[in-house]
Amino acid sequence: MTLKMAPDEKLLDFFAPILGRISDDEYRARAAEVLLWVHETFPELGVQIAWNQPMFTHHGTYIIGFSYASKHLSVAPEQAGINHISQELDKQGISYTPNLFRLPWTQEPPYELICRVIAFNIEDKAEITSFWR
Repeated sequence: MTLKMAPDEKLLDFFAPILGRISDDEYRARAAEVLLWVHETFPELGVQIAWNQPMFTHHGTYIIGFSYASKHLSVAPEQAGINHISQELDKQGISYTPNLFRLPWTQEPPYELICRVIAFNIEDKAEITSFWR
């Protein structure tokens, strides 16, 4: 189920089952901060929980998702998104795989980079009608 929401409290309530699994209060606050930032920066995106992860969608197609580990926040923009920003990931020394990049909890998230990959996915998937590429 994909929802459109406005108030930040509703967004955090919606994602509470996922955020509640993050035991460290600071990490949980950072995760919530990132989710709120995406929601505020891209209010046209829908939100959903799938595969136990918070995800943002546009016209029914996946744009970006997040998952949480003990040492980092994972950002998953699909392989095309990673390919689009891989040089910047290398330049910033950010660890990544073909499908996600890892942001240590102890570092400020690179919001400009996250913004670029979300904007890329929205544009690149404008004509895609399936959830995944």
